[in-house]
Amino acid sequence: MLTKKAKYGLRALCALARTESEYMQARDIARDALVPEKFLETILVELRNATLVESKRGARGGHRLARPAEQINIGEIIRTIDGPLAPIPCASHTRYRPCDDCVDPAHCALRLLMVDVRTAMSDVVDTRTLRELSEAAGPPKRRAKPAKPASEAA
Repeated sequence: MLTKKAKYGLRALCALARTESEYMQARDIARDALVPEKFLETILVELRNATLVESKRGARGGHRLARPAEQINIGEIIRTIDGPLAPIPCASHTRYRPCDDCVDPAHCALRLLMVDVRTAMSDVVDTRTLRELSEAAGPPKRRAKPAKPASEAA
């Protein structure tokens, strides 16, 4: 399951993908991606550490993609933020860990099923790029301002 943090990260990267190679301030990314700015800062640090984003200080600084959006696949982003795609540790390709109560991992029906789930997810997210996702998302959406209560409207 995709965490809220991964959703926010994907939205933020889509906002950066739409600006090509221009630097964007965190507040502008937060606005365009509909992500709380405080939470976004933490996500941007992780993305920078994973070399998906580069940052520059100063008035003309901000954040931008470290590589072209068509060279970044969605699986890489999700794994950076959420870790392995596998729904359970014994089905993980990169961080395999047997279950404490499993007698025979090689023949565990649940593990074999979850390996298939992980593989199916991987087949999708590892073949889709950030460019494709950002184009499918379209232009940035703006949160509608809440309507004033009838008592205040008059």
